[in-house]
Amino acid sequence: MIKVSVTSTSVRRMTGNAKATGKPYDMSFQDAWFFLSDREGNPDPHPTKVEITLPKDKDGAALFYAPGEYLLHPSSVYVDSKGKLSVAPRLVRATAPAPKSAS
Repeated sequence: MIKVSVTSTSVRRMTGNAKATGKPYDMSFQDAWFFLSDREGNPDPHPTKVEITLPKDKDGAALFYAPGEYLLHPSSVYVDSKGKLSVAPRLVRATAPAPKSAS
């Protein structure tokens, strides 16, 4: 699993009309730090800053991620309509391991 760290609740919003269709759009983005590896599987020495598109609630408001540690959910990776591998980051809270019994 890929570790992700969110350090701020700052959100960037982008609105306008699409050039191709003229239809309005409204997108929100948040920065996250992804702990990635190189092609040989070696961890990068530093996290990589990535701007992710935020999901929306039923009323269309952006759902931002609270600061904390997350994992990239497996449903983030999918095959798109053209048969290509795509990624749309969906984050889930990383949970701390349950404390072990002292006995």
